[in-house]
Amino acid sequence: MIDADMTLEETAEGIRSMEIRGAGRIARAAVEALDAHAARLTATTLDEFRIGMRRAADLLVATRPTAVSLPNAVRAVMRTLEPDLPLEDARAALHERARAFVASSFGAVEKIGEFGARQILDGDVVMTHCNSEAALACIVAAHRQGKAIEVFATEVRPRGQGLLTIRRLNDEGIRTSYIVDSAARSFVNEVDLVIVGADAITVNGAVANKIGTASIALAAHEARTNVVVAAETYKFAPFTLRGDRIPIEERPASEVLSDEIAATLPHVRVRNPAFDVTPAEYVDLIITEAGAIPPSMAWLIIRDYLGWSIEEFY
Repeated sequence: MIDADMTLEETAEGIRSMEIRGAGRIARAAVEALDAHAARLTATTLDEFRIGMRRAADLLVATRPTAVSLPNAVRAVMRTLEPDLPLEDARAALHERARAFVASSFGAVEKIGEFGARQILDGDVVMTHCNSEAALACIVAAHRQGKAIEVFATEVRPRGQGLLTIRRLNDEGIRTSYIVDSAARSFVNEVDLVIVGADAITVNGAVANKIGTASIALAAHEARTNVVVAAETYKFAPFTLRGDRIPIEERPASEVLSDEIAATLPHVRVRNPAFDVTPAEYVDLIITEAGAIPPSMAWLIIRDYLGWSIEEFY
């Protein structure tokens, strides 16, 4: 949960700078920030309230372009302002919807862990990449069921999210090997299952996740090792219904190379994409709180659980 005293702008900066990170955490932080902003926002009419809240929503959505959990969460809350209600009723409706979203987000991770643990057998070696709440929920649930498992966790350059992962696994008492990203292919033949999270899932089941995921999925495909994606339903991308691509965020070069060193290399350009896209054919199963589906059924989640249809874009 975010600090209740944080302003909307502070939350937006926290998301932009990756102080708040992870698609689920970002979604919850944005919703809590909207809720807090709504309580503080001075307005005398519903229209004024709507305008102020839309500005707040736009500020939050602009912070991280790839993680669709953010716009999906914001949309879920902002839809409460569509009906013509008395101002204070609209404020109360937004508050209740925000509280419900946060509760359902935590519940979704728990349910995914329950479903995902069924994919992990006693004695399995699991590989994971980045710091996904949902993927870790599957691993931790399997461990708590008494299954003797081991994990390969990647470093996750350049921000080192893997350190958060291994701390959680260590706290749970799970045997873990910590490896650099480029070593994943060297160890994939020792792995029984790959479990990763997602920042966005397209209508055809392709998965945008932390950079390096696609390479691991390809290596697993070559090794005939199953790849499971653990993701809440609000990580599916409705705009891909109309053929839009998922935008890949490119982050500052200073995350990879310090400004001091970069200044000595005038002919070098640093590229720092934060995500890549894994084709659906390299994904064996997507586990959501609504159940486990093949990638080809991703469009059903967008239609039935997010409530989008192609007509909404026109």
